[in-house]
Amino acid sequence: MAEPLWFLAKRSAAAAMICITFTDIVGNFATIQGNSMQPTLQQGHKDFISLLKGDVVFYEKISAPAYKYCRGDVVVLSFFCRSPTDPDQLMVKRLIAMQGDWVNVPGSHEIHQIPKGRCWVEGDNGNLSLDSRNFGPIPLGLVKGRVTIKVWPPHRIGRVERVLPEGQVMFTDMHSCVITRSCLECE
Repeated sequence: MAEPLWFLAKRSAAAAMICITFTDIVGNFATIQGNSMQPTLQQGHKDFISLLKGDVVFYEKISAPAYKYCRGDVVVLSFFCRSPTDPDQLMVKRLIAMQGDWVNVPGSHEIHQIPKGRCWVEGDNGNLSLDSRNFGPIPLGLVKGRVTIKVWPPHRIGRVERVLPEGQVMFTDMHSCVITRSCLECE
């Protein structure tokens, strides 16, 4: 009796270590809560039944150490940028501009140049989004990963496309997509 239990314990421990390593290095899943990314991402709610109606996304973390992000990517922001209304909720926003770019802030006559090592993020639903329009450019180090796929609900499974609002960003270097990659690599 003890031998099968020991075998099960070893297998369970190995599976747990593999899962933890995967979620720490490769990527993780996030449930969308809130309306700031509509229509790209739909919100779920706290109760289980409503949660099944909202989008669940996979975000990859491999891009994070080298800041391999492009304008238009949907990104997950780290625990330093947790939602002010619910600290357990990660913030998911669209990366609009990179260091050196000039951004025309929607709904205002303001134009900002993004400082070195920072980026500008916004929700797709600007009326309901708490983002760089409220708190300015954020450090690239706070970007935890790039949302790549919607995995739930089944009728919405698919890639999360890279989209950049027209006329909002003025690039200082048309060939610079991020610190380390050219725009050709982002395509």
